[in-house]
Amino acid sequence: MESAGISAYDAIAPRFERDRALPDGVAEAIRAAVLQAARVGQPRVLDLGAGSGRIGWPFVAAGDDYVGVDLSFAMLQAFAARGERPARLVQADGLRLPFADASFDAVMLVQVFGGMSAWQAFAGEVRRVLRTPGVVLIGRTATPEDGVDARMKRQLGVILGEGGGRAGKARENVEQLLGANAARGERRVIASWSAPRTARQFIARHRTGARFAKLPDAVKDDAMHKLGVWAEKTFGTLDAASSETHSFELHVFRFEGAS
Repeated sequence: MESAGISAYDAIAPRFERDRALPDGVAEAIRAAVLQAARVGQPRVLDLGAGSGRIGWPFVAAGDDYVGVDLSFAMLQAFAARGERPARLVQADGLRLPFADASFDAVMLVQVFGGMSAWQAFAGEVRRVLRTPGVVLIGRTATPEDGVDARMKRQLGVILGEGGGRAGKARENVEQLLGANAARGERRVIASWSAPRTARQFIARHRTGARFAKLPDAVKDDAMHKLGVWAEKTFGTLDAASSETHSFELHVFRFEGAS
């Protein structure tokens, strides 16, 4: 595994898992769902945006035919350090994947859409490396629309003048494009759990966001100050805790026959 450049996620790799860890058993449930969806005995799985391995590690631990790809070398280093079993990891850009056509039975897309603009070219690469028949699985952690995290995220977008959240838009665009060409598509809830959320937690966690971390310090400090003032007025205190139901969802697209 050799470094081929610098990613916005390199700086946050050491604390990414701490801030965005999944509850016990969720990653294992995702693995089981992916293998079931692939419908072949030993599917070759590509994980684009593998990051620190919070979802991919169960595949590696089980000895699956799994390849993790990420643009961040530091993230892949964190992945490789998770255990004694070696993981097949590749540092690459999702727009230029170093794999032959029809190389994988399943392609996973989780935590890969942040800051993406060339979503059409990205979707094309995903389809190019996917075998037929094969499946593309887009995963995300869903939170309540009226929850603390969702409201804080929307307000931060207002403060930064971002409007609607680019990662979500890119994901929706890719889902629409894949859905228009897939034989079938379905959404599955893989796991659900309750988690306490506070405004203070959001502020601390969001400082480690890749796109936010790239902003000038003065912009970040001003945005967090304004967000904190808004949160205190809205929730009464930054430490007001709300128990919220989170779930991990997979949108499964099945491709059959000629591309």
